[in-house]
Amino acid sequence: MRRVRYESTGGPLFLEEAPVPEPGPGEVLVRVEAVGVTLPVVRKVTESAEPIPLGGEIAGEVAAVGAGVTRFRSGERVTGLCFGHGYADFAVLHESMASPIPPGATAVDAVALVRGGLVAFGALEAARSAPGEAVLVTAAASGAGHLAVQLARARGAGRVVGAVSDAGKADFVRSLGADDCVRYGDADWGDPVDCVLDAVGGELLTPALAALAPHGRLVAYSSGGGTIQAYDLLVDAKSVIGFQMALIARGRPELYEEWRRELWRMLADGTLRPAVHEEFALEDAAKAHATIETRTNLGKVVLRP
Repeated sequence: MRRVRYESTGGPLFLEEAPVPEPGPGEVLVRVEAVGVTLPVVRKVTESAEPIPLGGEIAGEVAAVGAGVTRFRSGERVTGLCFGHGYADFAVLHESMASPIPPGATAVDAVALVRGGLVAFGALEAARSAPGEAVLVTAAASGAGHLAVQLARARGAGRVVGAVSDAGKADFVRSLGADDCVRYGDADWGDPVDCVLDAVGGELLTPALAALAPHGRLVAYSSGGGTIQAYDLLVDAKSVIGFQMALIARGRPELYEEWRRELWRMLADGTLRPAVHEEFALEDAAKAHATIETRTNLGKVVLRP
């Protein structure tokens, strides 16, 4: 089979031939049809001291199952988070991280919706957003961000604001249901909001925190790091909440599954419209990563083996 790999920090990415992996106990082997490219994986390539397997969101057909697997059989279509080599023709998923793709949905639907949708859904839950409240979403045109905008609107937000790196993304963000769109470099992000969902971190934490009204909540779910001064929280009784989807998947599998079912329902009834920016062939993984690095994507970036 083919898989994408790199040998040193920063790449380059290249295709190589490798044996088809064997599923171990509790694992399923998936014939991959689509891979979701994410900023955390791109950052690992550019920042990790040692090369790592390129994993992430995958979707496809079960080709084989390991010992003890009871939820899936060969021929069924699944999606899930792969912690090994996911940029490949075949990849291994742990049974607990896999979920069935419902009839009528495609593999691209799955990688565009499920993982990014779960992050967006979970971030809104962590923010305790209530109907009528104002919500601001950073990276609002990204794979998770564009779903967070739609989910905030669907959950009854009184005002939804998208924050983006480029003013050229404003029309796209508004088409998702945002009332306003601001650029990171703007001096004024408009009226204060009750919740900020931040997928960027770093230096953007300062204006994101400033955008909160008193008693507002910022949910940080980026891999970008950053520092917040305690006084900036104390002065207006603001809160910062960390959120990681993997902890929910491992520690609250019943909640993870409940959110997944809700996302599929919202896709089926048209409430959620996952957008795919571009589909790249496996051998063009470097181009897919460049699209994410330059923040030019409007929606999800997908690899197709």
